[in-house]
Amino acid sequence: MLPFSVNFRPGEPVYEQVTYAVKRAIATGQLAAGSRFPAVRTLSQELRINPNTAHKVVASLTAEGVLLVHPGIGTIVAPPAAGSAADRSALLNGELERLVVEARRLGLDEERVVAAVRGHWRKFQRIQ
Repeated sequence: MLPFSVNFRPGEPVYEQVTYAVKRAIATGQLAAGSRFPAVRTLSQELRINPNTAHKVVASLTAEGVLLVHPGIGTIVAPPAAGSAADRSALLNGELERLVVEARRLGLDEERVVAAVRGHWRKFQRIQ
């Protein structure tokens, strides 16, 4: 059994949905730093996704530094990024830009976006 779940939605790439589910599981504490991550085969079988898609998920998360691959040991969840708070915040720039673009497209003002972010932040604090 996987330590996270995915509610697949049509119209979104499967690997992006799985990648997001893994990141969410880490953010909520379902997957702790240092814990073993399922093998590609297990991921593919449990989620009923193509093995190539499962491999793409692991490769993407590894490239982002979310997972670490240790030959002979397996794949584990990486510890939180080291460095200053500014360095770590810089990792979010792309995600923040997408959020702002989408919010503006929807006609939302800054206050509504900040309130939504605060709401989600608090929700994740309750989960941990």
